Amino acid sequence: MESETPQALESELAKTEQSSNGTTLPDRTKQSKPKKEKAPKAKKEPSAPKNPAKNKQKPEAKPSPTDPDAMFKVGFLADVYNERPVEKVVTRFPPEPNGYLHIGHSKAIAINFGFANYHGGECYLRLDDTNPEEEESVYEKSIIDTVRWLGFKPKSVTYSSDHFQRLYKLAEKLIEIEKAYVCYCTKDEINDQRGGTDTKAKKPRYACPHSKRSAHDNLSDFRAMRDGKYKPNQAALRMKQDLEDGNPQMWDLIAYRIPKRTARAPEDGDGDDDVPANTDGLEPAYAKPHYRTGNTWKLYPSYDFCHCLCDSFEGITHSLCTVEFEQSRVSYEWLNNQLVEFQPMQREYGRLSVTGTITSKRKIKKLINSGIVTGYDDPRLYTLIALRRRGIPPGAILSFVNELGVTKATAVIQTKRFEASVRRYLETTVPRLMLVLDPLKVIIDDLPDDHCEMVDLPFAKDPEVGSHTVPFTKVVYIERSDFREMDSPDFFRLVPGKTVGLMKAPFPITATTVDKDPETGIVSAVHARYEKPAEGTAPKKPKGWIHWVGVSSTHSSPIKAKVRIINSLFQSDNPGALDDVVADVNPDSESYYPNALMETGFEEIRRRAPWPAEAGEKASAEEEASSKEGLGNSGKDDIPVLGPETVRFQGMRMGYFCVDKDTTGEQVVLNRIVSLKEDSGKD
Repeated sequence: MESETPQALESELAKTEQSSNGTTLPDRTKQSKPKKEKAPKAKKEPSAPKNPAKNKQKPEAKPSPTDPDAMFKVGFLADVYNERPVEKVVTRFPPEPNGYLHIGHSKAIAINFGFANYHGGECYLRLDDTNPEEEESVYEKSIIDTVRWLGFKPKSVTYSSDHFQRLYKLAEKLIEIEKAYVCYCTKDEINDQRGGTDTKAKKPRYACPHSKRSAHDNLSDFRAMRDGKYKPNQAALRMKQDLEDGNPQMWDLIAYRIPKRTARAPEDGDGDDDVPANTDGLEPAYAKPHYRTGNTWKLYPSYDFCHCLCDSFEGITHSLCTVEFEQSRVSYEWLNNQLVEFQPMQREYGRLSVTGTITSKRKIKKLINSGIVTGYDDPRLYTLIALRRRGIPPGAILSFVNELGVTKATAVIQTKRFEASVRRYLETTVPRLMLVLDPLKVIIDDLPDDHCEMVDLPFAKDPEVGSHTVPFTKVVYIERSDFREMDSPDFFRLVPGKTVGLMKAPFPITATTVDKDPETGIVSAVHARYEKPAEGTAPKKPKGWIHWVGVSSTHSSPIKAKVRIINSLFQSDNPGALDDVVADVNPDSESYYPNALMETGFEEIRRRAPWPAEAGEKASAEEEASSKEGLGNSGKDDIPVLGPETVRFQGMRMGYFCVDKDTTGEQVVLNRIVSLKEDSGKD
């Protein structure tokens, strides 16, 4: 075996565990209360007074769901650690750089980095770049940036391609010990050897006719594969395993193959289909050059060969992956036992899936080509770069994953549950401003034209967040939906003859008359009376309060904005199962308020971003502050750049918002992150 420096190991690892079926979680799950452990009854002592308080044993406290380490303290991940309680935990997050990470990857990132951090260990970010046809440096950069945005710093960024020469040498060794052979069978022939593809009429499995060739001949042909003497699909190296084993992962898996060029343009970066380029009957061409190693290699290791060996090379103690790889554990251990000294432990958890959206690169590409979405970062998508642009804080994503916990069952979560989790997170972490989406002018007739009274507004319930002042003037703007010409018993806002409070303004107003557009008949302005009481009399008490923005050129108020409202992109709960996702697109998935108005506190909020300063955005803010003071290294590669989406706030009564990247010096563009909770109280 290849020599490695072994770390402290437990005895032999447990064999394959039985996998759990995926379960759909409801919108809200009840937290089961921990059962109290009954202490053994104390023997009665006649001379001693009864003291039940001393005789009862308290159960071990269960971590709070808001505890960021809750999923590592109890349950599945705690059991995984207890199987192998090594002094130094080493994990890895190994994405392929062939696309942008999506919401499902956030669970894998949180588990692998969080597990290592919790146990005082280290986690590698390994780019599993063994498929040259699909991989691009743009994806590599995005993955690295996304991991750091979520607040994790890898021990180092590594690449499977770093080990290509070492892996090749081990493949030769596998041939020499007669555990691998060069196979010339077609895909259909290999399937037939494995019992066929008809699940209702399985045939007996049988060995590949090439598996009995000598190690000398196999080694010669494997080197010919390396040297370009075989074209794609003409030959492959297969592991010589055990066809009698009931696990398909032991049926002579592919170890090395010669990938072919596909018909798609390289810039598509779309690896969901395998469309041959030789549609005219010509021999398939070699895959395009590897984005890191160029034309050095014609043959590349498979996932089943490469992944477990790279885990061993990097000293991974706990190889944590999703349940799709549970059957692969036996081949993972088989290959490592053949070739290397250090043996990682693989364990599998249930993946995360969110309903009502898609994560397939091919289907997203179709939406982009159809002009339905603008790119992989369109804020209606559930790629992590899209959620970031939409304004979802990295801490909210990690909190969501922690709330779900970790088991072997697949977590299928509705988008509204994800949004509810984000809403709870934002409620206590971002400041509040007054934002009017659809403005309606209100003229308070009995105030002088130059009236300007500065009103103090807190940014949050917590006084430590601070406060600011805004101008209250003769002309203010309110939400058009806060006014009606005709009253009704369930409407507590502005109506002619009705009094309403303006948030934090000294006194309420009463609507008197309206101005209308002569052509459309739409109300263009509301006239009102300021209900300042005469000296010695009590002020009126309104039944409702509304937000507003004052007009003052002296204070550059209001600030104009264009607001994007984001709704579900699809009409069905499972668009990924449809052949045509375009037909399922929600026509109301995106709408705009082009003439929204904000109060002046926005400028201070923008200066003080990020909101909140947590996860990777906290590191970015600290680095930026150090750089301004001449203490830091601005532009460090391991620090993500603060984006406009870090300017987040609650628009009172309207929802949670952030600044979008389309913002210019002349136009502020906002995204609504999530709406506010539905208010069951007064309108």
